This record gives sequence, C-alpha cells and structure tokens, in this order.
Amino acid sequence: MNPLLSRLQPYPFERLRQLHADVTPNPAYPPISLGIGEPRHATPQLVKAALTDSLSGLASYPGTLGTPQLRQAMSDWLARRYGLKVDPATQILPVNGSREALFSLAQTVLDASQPGATVVCPNPFYQIYEGAALLAGAETWFAPSDPARNFAVDWAGVPEAVWAKTQLVFVCSPGNPTGAVMSLAEWELLFKLSDRYGFVIASDECYSEIYFREEAPLGGLQAAAQLGRHDFKNLISLTSLSKRSNVPGLRSGFVAGDAAIIKSFLLYRTYHGSAMSPIVQAASIAAWRDEQHVAENRELYREKFARVTPLLAPVMDVALPDAGFYLWAGIPEIFKGSDTAFSRELLALYNVVVLPGSYLARDAQGHNPGAGRIRMALVAETAECVEAAERIVQFIQSKVH
Repeated sequence: MNPLLSRLQPYPFERLRQLHADVTPNPAYPPISLGIGEPRHATPQLVKAALTDSLSGLASYPGTLGTPQLRQAMSDWLARRYGLKVDPATQILPVNGSREALFSLAQTVLDASQPGATVVCPNPFYQIYEGAALLAGAETWFAPSDPARNFAVDWAGVPEAVWAKTQLVFVCSPGNPTGAVMSLAEWELLFKLSDRYGFVIASDECYSEIYFREEAPLGGLQAAAQLGRHDFKNLISLTSLSKRSNVPGLRSGFVAGDAAIIKSFLLYRTYHGSAMSPIVQAASIAAWRDEQHVAENRELYREKFARVTPLLAPVMDVALPDAGFYLWAGIPEIFKGSDTAFSRELLALYNVVVLPGSYLARDAQGHNPGAGRIRMALVAETAECVEAAERIVQFIQSKVH
C-alpha cells in the first residue's frame, strides 16, 4: 500500500459521525442538518433537458480536452463574468468537479524530490488541499488567518523560510468556511511572492456565484488581469457548477489560467482518465450559457441569510459573509470554547446538526483557528433553516439562563 496514505487525517464528516455516534437526538424535534455543504435547491430544467437530449453521446469515448464548444462556453462565461479574454484552446480545461481537479493539480505541479517541498494552505481550509499535498509527497504549512478580517489569510505572516520551499499555494476565495473574499491588494502581494519564489497558485473559486453584496467577488484571473498579468503566470483558477447551478452530482467544472501549466495538466489528465462524459459536457454547456437560474439561486440564498443571520446575531458571534452559503459562527463563552460539546448537545436536545469549526482547521502557530466556532450550511429550504436557527437560539438561551 502507498505509505503516504497513513499521513491522511479522517475527513471532517467522518469525525462528525464519530462525535455523534453515541448521541440520541431528541425525538420531539424533526431532524435538521446544517452539517454538510451539499446544495439542495432544484436542478435547473435546462440542465436536465440537455442531459436527456444528449444520451447518444454515451456511444463515444470523450476526449480529455473536451469539445471546442464546451471550452468556448467556459471562455465566454469568463468574459461575461470577469471581463477576461481567455484562450479556450490553450488556457482552459474541463474537469470532473473542482475537488478532483484540486487533487490532481497538486500531483501535476509538485516535485517531492526537492527537499522540504511545501504546500501552503489557508487555515481553516478545505481538507482536499492537505490530502493532495500529502499524497504528492509534500509537506503542508498552514498560513495564519485574521479573525478581525473574517479569517482572511495573512500571507505576510508566512515566514520567508517557508516561502523558499513552497511549490504550491491553495487559495479559497470566497472562503470555505468563512466566506471571506480576497482583495486586489491581497492578490498583488501573493503574486509578488509567487514571482519571487516561483510557486504555483491554485485559486479555488467554487462559491463565487453565491454572494450578498452588490459587487460580485473578485476572481484570481480577474485580479491578475487588473494588475497587468494577462498571461496568468503561475496561476490556475478552479470553478465548478455544483454550487452555481445546483448540480453537485454532475461533477463538472473547469480550470483556467497559465497555458504552460494547463499543457502539463492536460498531459497528466490524459493518463489519469479524467475525461468528462459527453452528456455531462452537453449539460455543462447549457449551464454555463445561462445566468437566469444563477441569479434566481442567489436570491434564494440571500433570503435565507437575511432571515437567519439576524436571529442568531444576538446570541452568537455571527455576521453575513461576503459570499458562500455558510455561516461561520462563534459559540458563547458559556461553552468554554468547546465546539464539539456544542455540536453534541445541540443534536441531543434540539436535533440539529452543525459542524465543529475545529474539524475544519489544524493546530498551527500554537492554536486551532476553528476552535470555538461552528459552520452552518444554509442549504435547506428557507423555512427549515429558520427553524434550525430558532432551535439554536433556544438552545443557547437555555444554557445562559
């Protein structure tokens, strides 16, 4: 067996299952789960129609590069969304969801033969970043985050000795679980560091289309273009239809950016067996070419957050995020910082599942930045999310009083 597998930690949801294994939920309440970030809004009819209308594609082997029509649809979306000019022939690749691409990109760009090869990750973070780094034979280093800035990453806080060994940096903007969006100034600093030390930046942007401000979140490629980096040197952006179009089971997204990296990534994927099904390609074209369903989806989330956040704010440290569908909330002092105890008691007394924040971070620089917080995924219908929030308020008030 691959000895690197022993370096992997249990996935957060497996840890959550173990945490709740001996908990008996209160049967007086119907179960509500805010634990897993799985979109539950309806899949657009246009996507379903494109799937069923293209079943003849099952008779053909797909190419890893995808059809020109698919890559053009992706390029057109980048132009509409970010005002970018991206070559569909050399700067875009379809992928089977952003998770698969995040993992395989690391296997493509990392050279574990170099002493101390390092991957820098945000903290808290999406655990695929860590797994991808470890299974590529690299070390991980968790960049500090600033609670005063919604846990935005403090790139300047990474020591020079770490940057000197860094080959890959994972960025998540909008962030999971915090919803923080990187500013142009933060991107400029990261680009300068990349130029100085030569590392690749993988920008995970799968939550980019769920936002609550007037201005849409800044993307990595967009930031590069605004700073005159039109070749997207050492930058790969990853995006997905899962959250944007409510099709997590479709497993469809794309990567875009530095043509030299895309060329190597295509070579890796050709051997890796990562070609997208022809019927998924047809459905993806339909999804990327339509914005109406995306705007409608965004409004559903806006309504939920507008109703749920004010309910929780008086009893928890919680605020409307910049983007994404998570609330990243600090628990009251009466729980003594134990997010795991909060999660267990909430399930036992009110039959609501939330994910402990400490499961989404690692102990680094002397502390776990997720400790004392919980992540709530507002993916269910509005009424269910509101009921969950009301139960959480009752739970906290019962402890305080």
